[in-house]
Amino acid sequence: MLKISDISYSVEGRPLFEEASATIPTGHKVGLIGRNGAGKTTLFRLIRGELSLEGGSITLPNRARIGGVAQEVPSNEVSLINTVLAADTERASLLAEAETATDSGRIAEIQTRLSDIDAWSAEARAASILKGLGFDHEDQQQPCSAYSGGWRMRVALAAVLFSQPDYLLLDEPTNYLDLEGALWLENYLVKYPHTVLIISHDRELLNRSVGAILHLDERKLAYYTGTYDQFAKQRAEQRAVQAAAAKKQQAQREHLQAFVDRFKAKASKAKQAQSRVKMLEKMTPITAPEDAARVVFTFPTPEELSPPIIAIEGGSTGYDDTVVLKNLNLRIDQDDRIALLGKNGQGKSTLAKLLSSRLAPMGGKFTTSNKLRIGFFAQHQVDELYVDETPIQHLMRERPAEGQARLRARLAGFGLGAAQAETEVGRLSGGQKARLSLLLATLDAPHLLILDEPTNHLDIESREALVEALTAYTGAVILVSHDMHLLTLVADRLWLVKDGTVKPYEEDLQAYRKLLLTSDKPAGSKSKSKPKPAVKKASRDDVLALRSEVRKSEQRVAKINDMAEKLAKKLADPTLYEDEKLGEMEVWQKKYAEVRDAQDRAEDLWMKALEKLEKAEG
Repeated sequence: MLKISDISYSVEGRPLFEEASATIPTGHKVGLIGRNGAGKTTLFRLIRGELSLEGGSITLPNRARIGGVAQEVPSNEVSLINTVLAADTERASLLAEAETATDSGRIAEIQTRLSDIDAWSAEARAASILKGLGFDHEDQQQPCSAYSGGWRMRVALAAVLFSQPDYLLLDEPTNYLDLEGALWLENYLVKYPHTVLIISHDRELLNRSVGAILHLDERKLAYYTGTYDQFAKQRAEQRAVQAAAAKKQQAQREHLQAFVDRFKAKASKAKQAQSRVKMLEKMTPITAPEDAARVVFTFPTPEELSPPIIAIEGGSTGYDDTVVLKNLNLRIDQDDRIALLGKNGQGKSTLAKLLSSRLAPMGGKFTTSNKLRIGFFAQHQVDELYVDETPIQHLMRERPAEGQARLRARLAGFGLGAAQAETEVGRLSGGQKARLSLLLATLDAPHLLILDEPTNHLDIESREALVEALTAYTGAVILVSHDMHLLTLVADRLWLVKDGTVKPYEEDLQAYRKLLLTSDKPAGSKSKSKPKPAVKKASRDDVLALRSEVRKSEQRVAKINDMAEKLAKKLADPTLYEDEKLGEMEVWQKKYAEVRDAQDRAEDLWMKALEKLEKAEG
């Protein structure tokens, strides 16, 4: 097991860990979470022995191999497949020795060991991993120098997965993957045979691929069994209990202090007053949990345009004389929320450039509203910020006539406070840079916002804030993202980019996920099975029955929500935490947990009823 015992460590005088402890059982898959800047990556470096602890210890089993993606593979002439195969250093060493060994005994030992480590299936395993991360057979034969840094990061990830270290440490691996690669990685990690510790803000990955959460908060580590959603529920309940206990103690302190203040001058009550002073001194303060500053994104509101804002009939586009997309018949209205699906290289970025007027149409009819404003955000724009300038200077360049107060208010609307406004971009975190780029992309109140991987470098709280902002936003949204949680909550239409064109994808994201994991063919391919019979239109009675079901489901949710609110108030009562009532408190906590589960089930039934009604009404 991995044992972290009372560790302490500081960076430039700022403590990141103070007597923090945790135990990771062997073979467990654990998500390491915490706010940006809390010290998650530093913990990985401490585990690998790259940094020296100031106090405490980190112990691992003898001869345990630790692996992680430290940096991208070099741009050399070695093929991708051979780069990955070389990551298994023992296999490579044995194969090299087998070429020169002459002693029959040693040759037998080498062959036995090669058989033990399954060396002969290595190439197939390496090829399978590379394929899962987006490289087909032809790609795998290409040299590393043929690929950009982001793609070489995928090769580095493939190499460490292939080497199968005893402790696999992954730091935000989905940041350089597309949706297909991220889904493949989710599935791969579930089957990984050794211990995994993964830093991630991807809720879907933390819900599907890990069985425990290691939470870094206030310089301490806490280990929770279960998925991220289960952790979030436990954490909320703990905070409610802690807040109630702090409130109860504060009431006790005020009561004791009032007695002392009233009677300390009276000789007849002096002993009692002094006794209460000692009681106050002995009370260990219980601190109410601090609510973290709310993370926000404030998108400006565009004026309404007549629909459609973009219409394409028989359109085509590409580069130079090469057509990449053709037969495009697409329409976008201002209330659309569209997610682009499809494997890398199929043309998602080409479509985004066409829609944002960064690429001209080659043919067909392309119509846009006269007053249409388009905002575009892509990860490369974050890298193109002026690193020696501050955020306020970036805004002053775009809005020279606006006053400082207004510009600072704009920054605050994207979670960049006074301190960040005056900090050079080169010293900002990845998440802060992404916020600045999002602000610049939405500065003109666009009617259409195109977002290419907007959640990279954003922590979970920031991702939730982005979901809220996009839900409230009154313009159209085109999303390209590997974040299934974001796509599920924001997108209401799916377009599949495949085989040189773009078509609506009629299934949902879960069906697309399942198809990617069970078939080599992307969704949307023609089935050889007999066509499905036409769906019979729902009768008026059926629709009325479904509407009744929706109303009942909604009423059920309202009743359970009311029950949960009453139980929460009950748990907030300080008297409930007095020693003689601990048994009663545990009963109420159990009831509260049961009601929370009932909330989830009731809301799920309500959503399903709404979906049925939508289908029936056409």
